[in-house]
Amino acid sequence: MDVSQFSLEGKVALVTGGSRGIGRATAIGFGKAGADVVVASRKQPDLEKVAEEIRALGRKALAVATHVGRIEQLQPLVDKAVAEFGKIDILVNNAGTSPVYIPLMDIEERAWDTVMNLNLKGLFFLSQAAAKVMKEHGGGRIINVASVDGLKPEVNLAPYSISKAGVIMATKALALELAQYNIRVNTVAPGMTNTAMLDSRWAVIPGQREEIIERTLKKRLAEPEEMANAMIYLASDAASYVTGQTFAVDGGILIT
Repeated sequence: MDVSQFSLEGKVALVTGGSRGIGRATAIGFGKAGADVVVASRKQPDLEKVAEEIRALGRKALAVATHVGRIEQLQPLVDKAVAEFGKIDILVNNAGTSPVYIPLMDIEERAWDTVMNLNLKGLFFLSQAAAKVMKEHGGGRIINVASVDGLKPEVNLAPYSISKAGVIMATKALALELAQYNIRVNTVAPGMTNTAMLDSRWAVIPGQREEIIERTLKKRLAEPEEMANAMIYLASDAASYVTGQTFAVDGGILIT
């Protein structure tokens, strides 16, 4: 086995939702693997902290405040990444909104649109913009972040679950059309991961944390770094024959 296949040396990665949780862990993990990294999310000060951590690893980093749910901000993000680094080899579509915990019968259009614009519409059009750059440089890798909720819905999470199921189908559609440009597209579907977003879920659903841990074969939550490990694999040459796939990194909860 050639472990050098897992290196991201010389690559440029763009990670959305990069200021905390899975996005932060992925951005730092990419830096450790040798990539220069562009991190994007809504709050510049939080991004700058992550960028400094990446620079401390000896890599280059750029922080760009961006709301992925606002289409007019996507092309400027790509343009800034290219202006700084000349290319984009890897895109991680990690930005996503916290689930709206509302019964199906009570969901309003505004809540639906908020979830879909960020979790699905923004992901699609940012992938399109990045793919145009990748095409000009001989290829690339796009990694989308879905959720186990996109594979098996939870009660009171209809828009979130539907959006994440859409991410999984978007991955297949993108992989199908972008293969001709040597662009691989895959999805990581995290299980319950120890992040601030999940903390908000426990706050409104008392007792669910313990119930989910009991249902999970590993009997614990995942750590963000465990999702980042899957991202590094999919971004690397080690996954050169993998495209259009969804990797559930879920501790076994989907089979219980």
